[in-house]
Amino acid sequence: MRKLSFFLKPYKLPIFVALFLMLFELAVELIQPLLMAKIIDEGILQNDLRVVYLWGSVLVGVSILAFIGGIVNSFAASHVSQGFGFDVRKSLFEKVQSFSFTNLDKLSASSLITRLTGDVTVLQNTVFMGLRIMMRAPLLVIGGTVMALLVDAKLAFILLITIPVLIYFLFWVMGRAGKLFKDVQSRLDAVNGIMRENLNGIRLIKAFIRRDFEITKFRNAADRLKNKTAASLRLIETTLPILLLVMNISVIVILWFGSKQIITGDIKVGEVVAIVNYVTRITASFSVFSWLIMALSRAGASAGRINEVFSTHIDLLDMVNADPATEIKAGRVEFCNVSFQYPAAENHVLNHVSFVAEPGETVAILGGTGSGKTTLFHLIPRLYDADGGKVLIDGTDVRQFKIETLRKQIGVVPQEAHLFTGTVRENIAWGKGEATDDEIVIAATDAQIHGMVEKLPGQYETIVGQKGVNLSGGQKQRLSIARALVRKPKILLLDDSTSALDANTETNLLQALEKYLCTTFIITQKISTAKAADLILLLDDGQLIAKGSHEELLRSEGLYQRIYKSQFREEAL
Repeated sequence: MRKLSFFLKPYKLPIFVALFLMLFELAVELIQPLLMAKIIDEGILQNDLRVVYLWGSVLVGVSILAFIGGIVNSFAASHVSQGFGFDVRKSLFEKVQSFSFTNLDKLSASSLITRLTGDVTVLQNTVFMGLRIMMRAPLLVIGGTVMALLVDAKLAFILLITIPVLIYFLFWVMGRAGKLFKDVQSRLDAVNGIMRENLNGIRLIKAFIRRDFEITKFRNAADRLKNKTAASLRLIETTLPILLLVMNISVIVILWFGSKQIITGDIKVGEVVAIVNYVTRITASFSVFSWLIMALSRAGASAGRINEVFSTHIDLLDMVNADPATEIKAGRVEFCNVSFQYPAAENHVLNHVSFVAEPGETVAILGGTGSGKTTLFHLIPRLYDADGGKVLIDGTDVRQFKIETLRKQIGVVPQEAHLFTGTVRENIAWGKGEATDDEIVIAATDAQIHGMVEKLPGQYETIVGQKGVNLSGGQKQRLSIARALVRKPKILLLDDSTSALDANTETNLLQALEKYLCTTFIITQKISTAKAADLILLLDDGQLIAKGSHEELLRSEGLYQRIYKSQFREEAL
């Protein structure tokens, strides 16, 4: 929590107000037993109603003021906690948005969701309770002990023995509970991960009748979460009976010796009542400690998980000498002996790849699964940085571009078409925030989706469900292509983005792309698509084994010939 205290600085005034009112409530609570002792000893036992009325009125008055202070304290604490939660969540989301692909590979989506929601909520509630009652409980223990000693040191001496022992016990429990609750949050990440995966793939689960298998997998993860949570709560719940037992024994001892001192005249009845009242209040505070331990332990675990995100080193940033004015002019792409290896992988995904794509050319990339096709794409807009060699655009190393400037001029259509909840218009304009209606229609027309959109009930204002659930695969692909085309990119990357299109639609799309002044890269498994390309790159196990036109590869490359014959057997014969 100490590292996150930075987010509390804008709220110094309401924090001061909340703490002041909390201390005022505490002062009233510590004074009340003394006032009650005075009413008993000087009023009730002396049959002096004037004293009872006078100090009774003071007792009621300060209690009403403390009640009003408590209400204002709650408002101030709520303001601080809600603002703190908002600021932490916003900054956390901004940090995640700055992550590179390597960072995202290390922290799963389900874990990040838990941290942005559950962990921030835990800290938010902790801040509220900290300003409302969390500090009040330990201060009441200390203040109650001091006041009891001031009333009668001999009788209250028992508190000097029991309270330090209980505080040590509480710190020991807090250390154990912190580790347990950290495990609980990890188990929660696992449960959220399974839920997210299943909800995304629910149609596939139904199609393959894997309902029982997935239920069992979820039940096992939920069972591990339940067991770890139960172990944490058992530890917390055992603290309260121990605290109450020790404090109740203290009350009995105080009453025993207090009654003897009253008989000998060494102490007044009101003073014994005051000390017992302090012990009772201390006992009530200790009963809150079991909740405090749980809250602080969870807060410590959540703060650690949030700090892990904030302290994550972003490994892909703008170079110090990157020129924001550098732009892509022609779109010439050159790979010079490029190699790349994922951080967790044992082998290189790309090995010494070299080729040149001239401005305006269409480059088709073929290869088997895992051959490095998508990785090659990722290096062009600097989603990853090459481990060896250079990626050049117009003769300039991509690392010399400002990342934002570079990516604004590149259109990317991923292998899995991802649409967002919103209208068709908003999904296309997502590629260029300031896109006009005419630009949106042109992009949709070139992507071969305008005709379909015109047939929708709301046309371009039709709502697209999350991830485009109400659209077919081909429709989602074409909308993703339109989203890339609307920004008029200098380089266009199509990652197997025409796989769901029929031959006629794909042909029309490729013809429409010819009017865009951009260098186009297409990952494809179709020879029919590759045939029309100016340059074909053939990858196998990270190696560029051949490059050239369709006719050149068909004459000289055995693997390409086998692919061609498998797809056009009758024509080849």
